[in-house]
Amino acid sequence: MTPPGDNHQRALDRFLSEHPGVALELNTLNPLAAQAKGETLAQYRDERLHEAFEAEAERQGLFAWELTLKLTADSREAFEAQRLEVHKEVAQMAGLSWAEYCQLHDLPG
Repeated sequence: MTPPGDNHQRALDRFLSEHPGVALELNTLNPLAAQAKGETLAQYRDERLHEAFEAEAERQGLFAWELTLKLTADSREAFEAQRLEVHKEVAQMAGLSWAEYCQLHDLPG
C-alpha cells in the first residue's frame, strides 16, 4: 500500500493538473505577501495550495482526506470502499455506533 503522504501528494498533483487556474494563481503569488507572513514563497504557495484543495473538497461535500482518496483511487468503487473503511475506523475510535456515525455525517448506513 502507498504511504498516506505519497497519496496526498499524488492527489495534490492531480488537483493542480485538473485546475489550471489554481496552478496559474499559485505560480504568480506575490513574494511580498509571503514575506509579510514571515514565510518563504514555497511555504506560502504550499499553504495556498492546501487551502484551495480543502475548498474544493468542501465544494464537493467531502473532507480533504476523502478528496485525496477520490483523486488517487483506481475506480469509483475503490474510492467508495476505502472511504467507508476509513469512516468505520473513525466511528470506532470515536466510540460511536455505525448508525450514529452515519447519521452524524449523512452517510448511508
